[in-house]
Amino acid sequence: MYSRARIALDRPEPVELKKLGLAENTLLVYTSDHGSHFRTRNSEYKRSCHDGCIRIPLIISGPGFEGGKPIEDLVSLINLPPTLLKAAGIAPPDYMRGRPLQELIAGNSADWPGEVFLQISETQCGRAIRTRKWKYSVRAPDKGGRDPSSEVYMEDFLYDLEKDPYERTNLVAEPALRQIRAELADTLKKRMVAAGESEPEIIPFEKK
Repeated sequence: MYSRARIALDRPEPVELKKLGLAENTLLVYTSDHGSHFRTRNSEYKRSCHDGCIRIPLIISGPGFEGGKPIEDLVSLINLPPTLLKAAGIAPPDYMRGRPLQELIAGNSADWPGEVFLQISETQCGRAIRTRKWKYSVRAPDKGGRDPSSEVYMEDFLYDLEKDPYERTNLVAEPALRQIRAELADTLKKRMVAAGESEPEIIPFEKK
């Protein structure tokens, strides 16, 4: 799951926390584990690569997150554990994936990842990445939703999010975007390996 809207808003008046003397060392985080497309994309309600499922709110308020600063970089739930640890003055362990969002608050986003990585389960064994411009998703043809991974995936969806923010036109079969698909497939495989998976084969979509 990922967010792009706001990761820091004006701090609400924490009346009860002030009464308890905890306002200055408490971080408030509002988010969700997934969105919901209300069965407009498939036969269930939350498991697909579309923004209705994967784009979630993220509001953080407290020490280090004051002032109402909006952040437009792509961030993911994987960034929350190191963020909370850093807020508590604890160094995230080396094995923990994700980076603390305090880096973005401080303006250190030069090498921030340009995409978020998605794993889709239960309805399918799928993987996807979402950049500012592209959504690229693949699924395993011979695996079910309970399978943890696959050695082979097939291209499933490609959306140009700048021209088609509501993801109405799947461009995965567009010949002119073959190179774009290849580049996105390479990025996706790198993210899968970084997540501890074996590098798979991704079969390009071909019109039948």
